[in-house]
Amino acid sequence: MGGMYATVTIIVVVLLFLFSAIKILNEYERAVVFRLGRVIAIPKGPGIVIIIPVIDKFVRISLRTIVHDVPSQDVITRDNVTVKVNAVVYFRVVDPLKSIIEVENYMYATGQLSQTTLRSVCGQAELDDLLSKRDEISAHIQDLLDKQTDPWGIKVSAVELKHIDLPEEMQRAMAKQAEAERERRAKIINSQGEFEAAQKLLEAAQIIALEPIALQLRFLQTIREISTEGTTNTLIPVPIDILAAFMKK
Repeated sequence: MGGMYATVTIIVVVLLFLFSAIKILNEYERAVVFRLGRVIAIPKGPGIVIIIPVIDKFVRISLRTIVHDVPSQDVITRDNVTVKVNAVVYFRVVDPLKSIIEVENYMYATGQLSQTTLRSVCGQAELDDLLSKRDEISAHIQDLLDKQTDPWGIKVSAVELKHIDLPEEMQRAMAKQAEAERERRAKIINSQGEFEAAQKLLEAAQIIALEPIALQLRFLQTIREISTEGTTNTLIPVPIDILAAFMKK
């Protein structure tokens, strides 16, 4: 019996050792292995990685793109308007060794750096630029983040501004401004239409002045148009000769 228990104990210990020593990495994962505090090799994986339990420390790193939602930040623009801005940052690890050695927690560090950079860049822009040039501001934030996270082995691939929340009084002011702009455009279009109509009437009057027969043709055309309408009309024919005297005056 004692020999059986010893055999079972040895088998259990061997299984536990193998379970602790064998690590399986997916295609998108890499591992940094420390042996007695020192990196023993370049990042390993994917596939099976064998380590020495207790002696080796195994750190698993994902190479997939991480989507980080930057919380809303209170920003005072260059023209002294307080807004709330949030964004989304897309980044991934390109150097697993640097992401472990050069920074304590690359996820937390990148998130905090994203918040401070977002406030800094948006604070240097005016409100109109913040609303109309979002792509340029996003590209500028992405460039700054990429340069600052490069020593950590992080690649920031994109930054997108999600929402820009304005104060209620600013929203009302912008709504009034937009309404006034629409009214201005409507008046301009209306005035332009009246001007073009007046020009056409002037040209028509000049043609009629040169060719009096044109007025008679227009008179006949008007009678024809009235006769085609669905309503009942009473027409009183007036000879053109009677109107000739008035037309000359």
